[in-house]
Amino acid sequence: MENAIELKNICKSYLDFHLDNISFNVPKGTIVGLIGENGAGKTTTIKSILNIIDTKGTIQVWNQDHKKREKEIKQDLGVVLDDSFLSMYLTAKGLNSIMKEFYTNWDDKLYFKYLQEFKLPSNKLIKDFSSGMKMKLKIIIAISHAPKVLLLDEPTSGLDPIVRNELLDVFRKYILDDEERSILISSHITSDLEHIADYIVFIHEGKIIFNLATSDLLENYGIVKCNEKDFKSLNSNDYISYKKGKYQYEVLVDNKKEIMKKYKFEVIDKPSIDEIMLFYVKGEK
Repeated sequence: MENAIELKNICKSYLDFHLDNISFNVPKGTIVGLIGENGAGKTTTIKSILNIIDTKGTIQVWNQDHKKREKEIKQDLGVVLDDSFLSMYLTAKGLNSIMKEFYTNWDDKLYFKYLQEFKLPSNKLIKDFSSGMKMKLKIIIAISHAPKVLLLDEPTSGLDPIVRNELLDVFRKYILDDEERSILISSHITSDLEHIADYIVFIHEGKIIFNLATSDLLENYGIVKCNEKDFKSLNSNDYISYKKGKYQYEVLVDNKKEIMKKYKFEVIDKPSIDEIMLFYVKGEK
């Protein structure tokens, strides 16, 4: 499968944080979810692709070096960052005049069509928008020049479930409208990613823990709940980590069908991506 974005051995060091040899791809026509706790390296990774911060390693966007072809590449990127600049004393209509100076493919008609669909006023000052309205506006700006790739950093953070669902529908439609399009989306709301992401990349303390198809992740991982005797019968190589409760053990495995055959467990619960993350970060081995 051809890739929209390729990252190889990306490294970045700060005083208290290291991005350590990050490598993964964003295949064309897919949505890749980037997960991890706050400070794990998600935003650093996205800013590396945008060449906002300088990193070691190689990054290619559509087989082009992201530094050597930065200007051309950014014309085909739609970006939503948590710290994206929006002047609070402009209107949505005023922003249209500014953005069409930045993007050669800026589509006025599409922009105002999205404003109507999202029920955003064109003549109201942005400072008077709610947080959900501001995020909708950021996303409208990101997609109104028909970009090939969306880079989204926590686009649904702090929004209510109804607004989040509206935005997820926009992302789905964006991909369905053109099979060449791709999305890289970071989020700590992993339930959103379960519904839309084709792949999940999990970063913890600057390192990739896993990079898996979402369907494989949810199908193969499981949580065994057992007593102490059954837990002690488990080979440590057969599980990822465990949590000891007052009355039972909970054990995360990544090959639940094999575990059920090998140890004759009758029930293995299906975990959420949130639960899988917690076992990796907080579980014992």
